[in-house]
Amino acid sequence: MTSPSAPTVRENGTGTPLVLLHAFPLPARMWEVQLERVPGPAGDDARVIAPDQRGFGAAPLGDRPPSLDTAADDLAALLDRLGLERAVLGGLSMGGYVAMAFARRHPERLAGLVLADTKATTDTDAARANRERVAAAVLERGSVDLLIEERMAENLLAPGTDPELTDAVRNMIAEADPAAVAWAQRAMAARPDSLDELAALDVPAAVIVGELDTVTPLSEARMMAEALSDAELTVIPAVGHLSALEAPETFTAAVRALLKRVK
Repeated sequence: MTSPSAPTVRENGTGTPLVLLHAFPLPARMWEVQLERVPGPAGDDARVIAPDQRGFGAAPLGDRPPSLDTAADDLAALLDRLGLERAVLGGLSMGGYVAMAFARRHPERLAGLVLADTKATTDTDAARANRERVAAAVLERGSVDLLIEERMAENLLAPGTDPELTDAVRNMIAEADPAAVAWAQRAMAARPDSLDELAALDVPAAVIVGELDTVTPLSEARMMAEALSDAELTVIPAVGHLSALEAPETFTAAVRALLKRVK
């Protein structure tokens, strides 16, 4: 399911183009279940595309200053490379921030939107300060061990999550490049409020959130769903921030329901 001409992109299926943007600080392989199942039994309901974002997985970081606008423009360039004028865009957590930046910069290329376990509001001062603390620390150490020490995997998942999934998330976090982690933290800290951009969109949307998500809670999901003109909100019981990994069947069903609404 990897395109030979684009080694940082995983792809499967045909039909409506759906680009899935991964969470911080994971790679695109977090979408393995969705890559397999969203296209449907015949594989022709959707063309699912999951790129590694700048600095993560196999994608180079480059030398651009931290900015979600840069990440959004990376996505526009990917669509150009794949010959796609428009696509449904789905993002979880950081991927949602990039999706909203894309909606702000390239709204005419958006056919539909999935916002999962993310938020349209800006960081608080305390959250921005913490992002800078983490960015500076991983660069100083030359290691992302701090993320493991601070139990990031456990904080992203609901209490009582299967230990195998917790280990898998922890391993993906441990693979992250410190420079990419710092770049992404600083880019996310500088993001603007996106509620006005969401209100201006005229495409079908799905907002998905884990009931026990403490990072981007249900209140934030409701705010986005209310801002969007044509949104369906799905609250997945008993899961945390990484709902696509914790409840892949329910998550996939919500995405497939959105695709049926896309013209």
